[in-house]
Amino acid sequence: MTPTPQTLTAERILEATEEVLRRHGPAKATVVDVARALGVSHGSVYRHFSTKAALREAVTKRWLDRTSDSLSRIVAEDRDPEVRLRDWFTALFAAKRRKAGDDPELFATYMVLTEESGAAVAEHIADLTGQLARIVRAGVAAGAFTAPDPATTARALFQATVAFHDPSHARKWEQPCAKADFEAVLDLVIRGVRI
Repeated sequence: MTPTPQTLTAERILEATEEVLRRHGPAKATVVDVARALGVSHGSVYRHFSTKAALREAVTKRWLDRTSDSLSRIVAEDRDPEVRLRDWFTALFAAKRRKAGDDPELFATYMVLTEESGAAVAEHIADLTGQLARIVRAGVAAGAFTAPDPATTARALFQATVAFHDPSHARKWEQPCAKADFEAVLDLVIRGVRI
């Protein structure tokens, strides 16, 4: 009996696209390569993603969403807001360092894709600053933080720590002083929101 082929889903296409990008890089990876990896026609891929750009945007969004999803669990915890704020930034920095260090080829590919994917990156940043705003609001409500406008404060916190989560700074993350520099900046920004 011949096994039935797996149903072609957007998720399967995205997984295959990630592998193709890892192997060929963003300049050489094509929709035909993705289709070949899945054993389907390129038309089947286009039924899920109307253009190569749409496919690349979806892969980028998926990659960014992994970070957002893990951080959202910290936001949802019922703990001291200052501890959550510290843990959130520590987890963000660790996630970005892991992505850069564990799979440098794919990270380099995503650097290219995030440059192309303005909408996915903007959505990601909005999600992250929204998460920060929820932590800041909780801190204000608990009487631990002062922030007349939690959304503005969240954006300022995000920008003040950009050297530790923006991929354009990735080369600096493995320097011997990176962790100490991160801790110093984090201490400073947290002191800035305390009452």
